[in-house]
Amino acid sequence: MTASTLGVLMLLVLGWAVISERLARWNITAPLVFTLTGFLLANPSWGVLPLDVEAPQVHLLAELTLALLLFSDAARVDMTLLRRNLRVPGRLLGIGLPLSVILGSLAAALLFNDFTWALAGFIGAALAPTDAALSAQVINDARIPMRVRLALNVESGLNDGIVTPVVVFMLSVAADQLGVTDSDHDATVIRPLLELGIGIVVGAVIGLGSAKLIALGSRRRWMLSGGRRLAALTVPLSSFALAVTVGGNGFIAAFVAGIAFGAALPRDMADRDKVSELPELVGEVLSFGVWFIFGAALVPIAFEYFSGWTLVYAAVSLTLVRLLPVALALLGARQDGATVLFIGWFGPRGLASVVFALLAVEELGQSEIVGQAVSVVTFTVLLSVILHGMSAGPLGSRYARQHGDNAKADGGPRARRQIHR
Repeated sequence: MTASTLGVLMLLVLGWAVISERLARWNITAPLVFTLTGFLLANPSWGVLPLDVEAPQVHLLAELTLALLLFSDAARVDMTLLRRNLRVPGRLLGIGLPLSVILGSLAAALLFNDFTWALAGFIGAALAPTDAALSAQVINDARIPMRVRLALNVESGLNDGIVTPVVVFMLSVAADQLGVTDSDHDATVIRPLLELGIGIVVGAVIGLGSAKLIALGSRRRWMLSGGRRLAALTVPLSSFALAVTVGGNGFIAAFVAGIAFGAALPRDMADRDKVSELPELVGEVLSFGVWFIFGAALVPIAFEYFSGWTLVYAAVSLTLVRLLPVALALLGARQDGATVLFIGWFGPRGLASVVFALLAVEELGQSEIVGQAVSVVTFTVLLSVILHGMSAGPLGSRYARQHGDNAKADGGPRARRQIHR
């Protein structure tokens, strides 16, 4: 990414910050804006801004962004509140997520005969996690019962970290099946498991140790104003970098670090909820760049390898592959049909899927079959950005009118403030 591209991107971020509320009233989301501007300004066919999807800094930007958001989402989940409302998010993560991966993989294998089982599995796993940014209007709408917003928020905050090992494993096997790597079969299976283990250890050690150090410095008044937030920013970055350095999975390390960090911070620490603000804000700013790259580099690939089956898969992925697992997961959870459909629809695909697509390009190269797989993931995300972004406001308002009377009974203002992002 050149200085000119970065400069234009920062000006776009400034412009978005100034008019974001106005655009939100028209159901125009940041992912849609930055995807469109990236497609128009940096498209390889006509764009005026140079952008090379294979450039190392492009992949580093995407990977650091996902690491920061994985950490922030995990660190800011209120475990006390979650334990009181665990039934729905627990079912979505423990039952719905695995079913979505399996169903999405089977759909890819059936619709695309040329895909290996690992490549189909990659598509199913890459499109399983959801993104709260595309349904922010729903999650932040206090008229909607808190239990519903909490379920959607916790699901989107944790499912990308949970599914990451599956994505990495499928990419490793797919690289072996496509002849991209020269490693033997045993190494193909063992290496992702080893990376997972190292990532867990590194993340747990850094997350727990950092929380203890910040608590000690805060308690003894060693830290300057803002020092805790600055220290928190180093946790996902250091855990990601160290894990990669020693051969581990940086995403898992950042995710586990977030869980350990959030759990180890003292409950009575002053401004505890603000400690993780900086990693979240930096991750949000970087995510605008990832959406710009998505429009500039991946959307053209989606159109280049587009076919009717691509559209069929995207439609199936956003409906059947999401709605059926949610419905099965919530059987016996005492949720009415409208709530099940509401939660099922608001499973937008977003930034994690974009980063996974970029990882596929990095790991598997740009052959025709890989281009088709990336096209499927990209087009599904693009369709989700449009449909979920524009339907969040209207459908959220309609659901609130029907079920909003239950919002006060779900915990009141204090509980609502504890829902992050």
